[in-house]
Amino acid sequence: MAAVEGPEWSCRGIEQKAGRYPLQVEAPVMRLAELLVPGISTQTRYVRYYALYAALGAHAAEHDLDGAATRRLLRRCEVVLAGVSIAHDDPETWPGMAHAVAGIEPFFEGGVLDIDAAVGKDEPDGEPSTSSRTDRSYSPRSSGFWSQYLGPSTVLGASVDEDGAPRPGRHACPAEVVDLFAPLLRAAAGRALDGAGLRALAPLAMQAPDPPEAPWLRGLFTATRDGRHVPEEWGPDDRRRRATFRMVGRAAALHGGDAAYGWEECARSAVAFGDEVESDPVLRGVENVLGWRGTLLRNYSVGAWRRLWAGLVRSIGSQDGEGDRSRDELRAWLADPMPDMSLRACLDGVPATMSGGHPAPAERAILEQADWRDPVVNVTILLIGGRRVRELTGEAHATFLGQRHDILNPLWVAHLIEDFADRPVKDLAVRLVDDMLAQARRVALAKTRPDGNGRMRFFSRIHERGGRYYKTGEEGEGDIGVRLHQVGDLAEQLGLLVLGEDGAAAPTPLGAELLEVGA
Repeated sequence: MAAVEGPEWSCRGIEQKAGRYPLQVEAPVMRLAELLVPGISTQTRYVRYYALYAALGAHAAEHDLDGAATRRLLRRCEVVLAGVSIAHDDPETWPGMAHAVAGIEPFFEGGVLDIDAAVGKDEPDGEPSTSSRTDRSYSPRSSGFWSQYLGPSTVLGASVDEDGAPRPGRHACPAEVVDLFAPLLRAAAGRALDGAGLRALAPLAMQAPDPPEAPWLRGLFTATRDGRHVPEEWGPDDRRRRATFRMVGRAAALHGGDAAYGWEECARSAVAFGDEVESDPVLRGVENVLGWRGTLLRNYSVGAWRRLWAGLVRSIGSQDGEGDRSRDELRAWLADPMPDMSLRACLDGVPATMSGGHPAPAERAILEQADWRDPVVNVTILLIGGRRVRELTGEAHATFLGQRHDILNPLWVAHLIEDFADRPVKDLAVRLVDDMLAQARRVALAKTRPDGNGRMRFFSRIHERGGRYYKTGEEGEGDIGVRLHQVGDLAEQLGLLVLGEDGAAAPTPLGAELLEVGA
């Protein structure tokens, strides 16, 4: 018998990797958030970093630094800024601690910050900005946290990316902002920084009062100059970002108490539910406010799919054979807890989804009264989404529905409601499990790629072997961010909104004036 070996250029087997967004239900909401909140991402937490990179870009341009030199200086500045935060900021007070605080704590000894050790080994000249660092340092990325801010900073116009490092954007960094960071740049050039040096940099703490960069960045985020918004002077991205800040500011004025549960919840109260998008004189004039209505309502369906999938995966055992599940067992996981009635009868018991021609807070009511992980709760949320397909109109309907070819979208659920109306809810549950498994496999196959050794990488946490399913990890079940949390947090730092001790929000007098939202 002949033995076959090889081929030599390929490793045997399939490499199993954890994949993100296994059902790909998140894309419509993420696309809309990117469109409606340009210049802000889910990772841009602090106003100060927009200013830091703008000042660093101006410094690099003035001193003709190349990309590698700018990245080295950038990393040193981030380390020093984190050290200043440790020395001066209260972790229990907002805004919180700077990026990388946990990463540089090991490099403090006797009150002295070892900048060289925290930064790690210098990258070789010419190394691309996407390289990984294997040395012990505060960040594995050669461009540090700039990679999180470069896209938003470019859209905002505060700075741009060139060779993996900041450069001046279309809005020149003001002299007062350059001067604010000049001591930081000087301190970053040293090998270490002692207590006296850290105390001298107190104005750069995240919680320092009256940040000098705030007036400049307030203007960019709100599309205002000299306290006035002239639409013709700003681009479409600027106007959409301003509209979102106005929406959040007005939501705070109308429903500030709900900000205690998060800025998105505050916006839902004003925009997703009720008639204020028409009856309120400010909201009805906010551009894209109905687009936000559709986006916020669609996110309920996205969250329900994520929780259902995470729960299904949680019910499966590992690849060692303990607790693996057959398809029928997975179907039973969702079908068994469903009520013993027809889908039509089940829908008759769902809270009203409309009131006075506007969405009623059915999703909120259900989630407040029950366990948000309960499979019955999440199937009900999906059914409400299917109903809303027939109820919403105009821009709200378009953004809620998204692109019609999105898998597992509310229109698909609406068709299932029609098909299963007179069948048991348990039958629908079986169908949902089959479709989730099929979609997860489609997504995983679409992401499959060869690695550098010719071995295939299969991105999934759930796998089938001999007709039984096992998992290699758990799935995320948190809601997808629509960037409104970041908008509210940045508005606070810019002095546009204020949160009271009880968590209730309100526009500041300055915020009410710049955003034209009233008190």
